[in-house]
Amino acid sequence: MSTRTGPQRYPGASRANWYQDDFGGDPMEVNVVVLHTTEGRTLPTYSGGALAPNLTAVPDLAARRLRWYQHFDIETSSRALANLRGGVETNTLNVCQVELVGTCDPTIHAKWKSAGKSHIYWPDAPDWALRQVARFLSWMHEEHGVPLSGPSAWPAYPSSYGSKQGQRMSGRKWESFKGVCGHMHVPENSHGDPGAIDFSRLLKYAKADLDVGDDDTPGKPSEPRVPAYPGRKHFRAGATNDHVLRLGRQLVARGFGDHYRVGPSRTWGEADRLNVRDFQKSRPELHGDADGYPGPLTWRLLFS
Repeated sequence: MSTRTGPQRYPGASRANWYQDDFGGDPMEVNVVVLHTTEGRTLPTYSGGALAPNLTAVPDLAARRLRWYQHFDIETSSRALANLRGGVETNTLNVCQVELVGTCDPTIHAKWKSAGKSHIYWPDAPDWALRQVARFLSWMHEEHGVPLSGPSAWPAYPSSYGSKQGQRMSGRKWESFKGVCGHMHVPENSHGDPGAIDFSRLLKYAKADLDVGDDDTPGKPSEPRVPAYPGRKHFRAGATNDHVLRLGRQLVARGFGDHYRVGPSRTWGEADRLNVRDFQKSRPELHGDADGYPGPLTWRLLFS
């Protein structure tokens, strides 16, 4: 029986288009993220949810941000992949699926561009959009253990359609795969999305979200400018460790220690949670998710 672990909702994601109540999926313990592109410019209807992924990222080009919509829990199977009878499992094989609104098709991109229709062409996505997809991947790595790795071949559309470039996994390889891949890599499927998305840059940004930058001067010991995020398990009620003390001292240094009666300690308590909440409320990136528990983004912003 599969064990569900980690938070089931991506922080800040809207549930305005929630489909799990109507199309309940199978429980999973996720170790794969599959990236799709919608080949459209707005949030799809997904046939009322019958063909929906776990989440959709809709670009707000004016605000330079992705607006996230969650349709199924992270560890509940969604419905955006073809699954042939008698073959391997796809939707239900420990996969969290993410649709990126926009296109990977150069012909559609050229058509929309000439018509003045704003959109993201994901093979040439703006840096801010890649960073926000990467932030989701770093969250999936930290909270659900999805490896920040994946296939080396991300061929451009339309050659990515079908199996022409040899990028599509065999059933055996798919069943043992863990990490991040595209729709183009999944067996029993023919779609070629997300095409030549800059996967190496996505991984670079995702890893930077967890451990921001080292000084790689030759011969000099590498020291992270921001300490690596130690994991949510260190910040639970009654947890005692040096990470709690380090966090508390940084909160005080940043002016968010009002709830400490004496000062920070090595044991996580309600004062720590309230101080973290106050810091989260002070940041527009975190304001909507101010629960008082430090995740990778809270940690990075607090220490940067």
